[in-house]
Amino acid sequence: ATLAPKLRQGITTEILGQDGFSMAPMHREGGAEEWAQHLSGLAGDVDVDWTWGDTDAYLEAVEANGIASNVATLVGHGTVRFNVLGMADCEPTDDELAEMAELVDDALDAGAVGFSTGLVYSPQVNASTEEVQQLAARLAPYGRPFVAHIRSEGRWIWEALDEFVDIGAEEEIPLHLSHYKMSGTMQQGKAGRGNQLIEAARERGVDMAAEQYPYTAGNTLLSAVLPPWVHAEGPEAVLETLQDEESRERIRKDIEQWRIDGWENQGARSGWENIVVRNLDTEPWRQYEGESVAAIAADRDQHPVETVCDVLVAEKLSPAMILHTIAESDVREIMANERVGVATDGLFGAFPHPRTYGTYPRILGTYVREENHLSLEEAVRKMTSLPTRAMGLDRKGILRPGMDADLVVFDPATVSSPATFDNPRQPPKGMPHVLVDGQFVVRDGEPTGETPGEAIRV
Repeated sequence: ATLAPKLRQGITTEILGQDGFSMAPMHREGGAEEWAQHLSGLAGDVDVDWTWGDTDAYLEAVEANGIASNVATLVGHGTVRFNVLGMADCEPTDDELAEMAELVDDALDAGAVGFSTGLVYSPQVNASTEEVQQLAARLAPYGRPFVAHIRSEGRWIWEALDEFVDIGAEEEIPLHLSHYKMSGTMQQGKAGRGNQLIEAARERGVDMAAEQYPYTAGNTLLSAVLPPWVHAEGPEAVLETLQDEESRERIRKDIEQWRIDGWENQGARSGWENIVVRNLDTEPWRQYEGESVAAIAADRDQHPVETVCDVLVAEKLSPAMILHTIAESDVREIMANERVGVATDGLFGAFPHPRTYGTYPRILGTYVREENHLSLEEAVRKMTSLPTRAMGLDRKGILRPGMDADLVVFDPATVSSPATFDNPRQPPKGMPHVLVDGQFVVRDGEPTGETPGEAIRV
């Protein structure tokens, strides 16, 4: 309930439900267990009683549990699709699409701050542009943002950005680009072009913003390297598929030969040497914690796809991966864009990405104090008023009478993050106090255990 790694770096409000993965609504029979297993590479094993169905009940459950920071949730495209269609790779009928749209409406009526998708992930990877647009259109009466991990951040990024911006323009809804980056060698060095597209969108009248994390590697579930068809019948079927030799050969060819147009092919895009496996709990895999897929495969005298299949089966889909695919020059150019705020996109786990512990202090220490890449004032704006405006949180993000007393005290001369990829679980320095609603949740660098946070409904 304290989310201490986030609190200690000054995060007083957490936006849940990114990338189309929200914990509500959940009305599908037996769906909670299946959804939890599908997301285990992101969230680990969720050891809670799933007592809620709709978004209102979910937010009530979060608040009843006691929370140190404030939380708000997006309603996830993947979640509503799963409720209606399961993991199937199919087009919804008109009635099924209407049912999905009704779930989005219900969540927005219950106070969800926006609608999210992650079009590289199953099941939403199976959605057509028409489906995405019809669901995003539900936002228009509410004025809330469409938040997207677009279909590609690599080979097809320009087509993916065009799809996203066109939806915003045609439906007249705000857009928020999740964890904006240029990923893979094909697009490295092209952040300037991406920035120009954001400005062009705004010239079309689209209210568009974005956010990034200040690292040259991403982090997601290892099963995201698998082609979409593998996920089509749910997690248990995935485990069966991965043990079938003919299916493994099909997976290998799909990856190596780029046989699926438009699919964000993480293995081929990134290179197996740049994909590091994390959160391994069983023998003999635990010894490979923090090793690349290429290195593990070489040690086991296997093809990398065989290694991925073996580890996902042994660990029941729970491993995560770190993808070292981003150029530092692009990180800097995106950071300098006035439309881009800060977010961790940080997952928990035994061996997380350092962004879970160090995103905000890293910017303040490295990019502000040491390198003067940003002014202190601009960095603070990117961490406060810019994201709260994008999410429609009108009582947060600015320090003045009448606003919520969510405060962070840091020392500009010493603030920094010692968290690294090899040793990520290190709290920040120079950030001694954090208050939520006027109460200390971190004091002298240590969490107090207080839980003054609220579940925000807009």
